[in-house]
Amino acid sequence: MTDPREYHLSQSDLFSWTMERDAILRSTVVSILILDAAPEVSRLLRTVDRASRVAPKFRDRLVALPIGLAPPRWTPDTDFDLSWHVRHIALPASTEVSSVLEFARYEAMTAFDPVRPLWQLTLLTGLTGGKAALVLKFHHSLSDGLGGIQLANEIVDFTRSASDRGPAPERPRARPGELADILAWNRAVGSALARGGLARLLPLARRAVRDPLRTIRDSAAMAVSFAHLVWPVTDTWSPVMTKRGLGRRFATLDVPVAQLREAAHGTGCTINDAFLAAIVLGSRAYHARHGADIERLRVTMPISLRKAGDPVGGNRLTLARLALPADTSNPADLMRALHTVVVKCRREPAMPYSAAAAAALNRLPVGMVGAMLKHVDFVASNVPGSPVPMYIAGAEIERMYAFGPTIGTAFNVILISHAGTCCVGINADTAAVPDPDVLRECLAGGFRAVLGEAAHRADGIAGAQRDVVDEAVVSPDRPPHLTTR
Repeated sequence: MTDPREYHLSQSDLFSWTMERDAILRSTVVSILILDAAPEVSRLLRTVDRASRVAPKFRDRLVALPIGLAPPRWTPDTDFDLSWHVRHIALPASTEVSSVLEFARYEAMTAFDPVRPLWQLTLLTGLTGGKAALVLKFHHSLSDGLGGIQLANEIVDFTRSASDRGPAPERPRARPGELADILAWNRAVGSALARGGLARLLPLARRAVRDPLRTIRDSAAMAVSFAHLVWPVTDTWSPVMTKRGLGRRFATLDVPVAQLREAAHGTGCTINDAFLAAIVLGSRAYHARHGADIERLRVTMPISLRKAGDPVGGNRLTLARLALPADTSNPADLMRALHTVVVKCRREPAMPYSAAAAAALNRLPVGMVGAMLKHVDFVASNVPGSPVPMYIAGAEIERMYAFGPTIGTAFNVILISHAGTCCVGINADTAAVPDPDVLRECLAGGFRAVLGEAAHRADGIAGAQRDVVDEAVVSPDRPPHLTTR
């Protein structure tokens, strides 16, 4: 990384890092890989060691700089110890996969050691049928969803045999001293602002001369769009999921990619629209179980800003806040309505300037911004994965789930497509959702309704929806307490 800004938290990451003064707003991500067999431990260690050199932030720790002269910077951990970050727990024989979820939720609720790199990887062996699991815990500032997929490409193989990845990268070189680094960061930021300002100022001046009315309209639209990014919210639209706390519960759903895609494309929409529709329909059912009706829900949706050439890993996304309609139970109508909302959001003029919005929010008191985040109902993210089988250290990855931080919302749902299956991870705040098994059941019903669109078109049988989904959607029951040996 040659740009001094890459050594520091971005404004978006600084925002999430600062918000963690309130433990409810922690940005911890947990991923679970279910493996068909126990991987070769020595080979796994070599693979992870190499990957941590490809993405050097996994060997860095965050260090705050004096009086906010620059954001905290990534500094090489001179005491880096791979054996502290990669652990192996042998479970009792034939332990159920549900125990992995229980272990993972404890990981999500445990804070990082701030003097070490912000990640841990735990291998759990002894699952039923000789299976194993990898539980990766990392801070969101290390990577976003797409960055995580990039990093996975440095770890996984496409056969059980080891791939020749070439020599491991050299150890990260020493970085500038603190004062030199502060000066370099401020110089880089100032230069970027000046270049960006000039690049926009000249075309804007020419446009103002040629078409002053359009210039005024565009400027007003930009101002309104920017206000949408930072405008405070003071009420929670869900009348049921209003409390917030530190407890977390995990659940999973498995949904066939082909049928979800067919349901989406049959209505002229995308898989992401079908995914959001399933969540909204499930939320409607959950509220109905509690005697409440909802007409709309507020969602935070990550939007990737990643470009070709960006470093492996890292965080290259912005968080968009959307108002989703929830006043219809018709899956096709809902998908179309959600498609309109998402397309409009992606076309917001201020979206490329989300870093500036984050910088503005970073100037506000944490309590004020945290209160805004806690009025959002849920987070949803759709991450494209691999369409073909993948292996790690000789073991095949059967399922790949991610559990994103709730960041003040009632629950977070992440969909990762993997080898023909949409692996859906649900992270629920137990203060907002004291009955997470009911929420999982309702969300499963939302996916049943969406998949039923495709099934109905395929054969015209009213019962097709039920037949398809009974096999398509699977989730473990409430996980028991984890025991290890």
